[in-house]
Amino acid sequence: MASPVTGPIDEHPGRPVTGRTVLVWFVGFFGVVFVANFFLVREALTTFGGVETESSYQAGLLFRQESEAAAAQAARHWSVDAHIEPGRIEVSAKDAQGLPIVGTELALTLHHPTDRRYDEKLTPEPVGPGRWRVSDHIAPGQWELMIELSRNGERQFRSANRILVK
Repeated sequence: MASPVTGPIDEHPGRPVTGRTVLVWFVGFFGVVFVANFFLVREALTTFGGVETESSYQAGLLFRQESEAAAAQAARHWSVDAHIEPGRIEVSAKDAQGLPIVGTELALTLHHPTDRRYDEKLTPEPVGPGRWRVSDHIAPGQWELMIELSRNGERQFRSANRILVK
């Protein structure tokens, strides 16, 4: 008959856990976390191209001016329509009586919804009274079409429209 064992049996004797071993594992763990965070933060900062406000204070000051311009625009009762086809945008503008608006300059800008590095300023060409056409190549995707009409350097109309270019 076998005699009973009175103490623990260590079948896999190894190195004892010392203060130095704990320190190496501790520094190694946080070193890996630090290196991973460094690369993730660097990648996030170098690839961010989203919408930014240069100065929130200045943007707040412009709010009243923009509100007054919007009220003046609404009082004019202008009708501005944009027709989008692949490779072409046509814009027409009519006043409250339905007559073409003459003597104004059109500015068209395509703003990318998530990355302002892709924003494009388009070059409209007049094709008749109160009508313009753009034949620039427009990349497919979602865009925000900014339409601005100005007379003598003063903005008379502004519209922002989400469009899908196929």
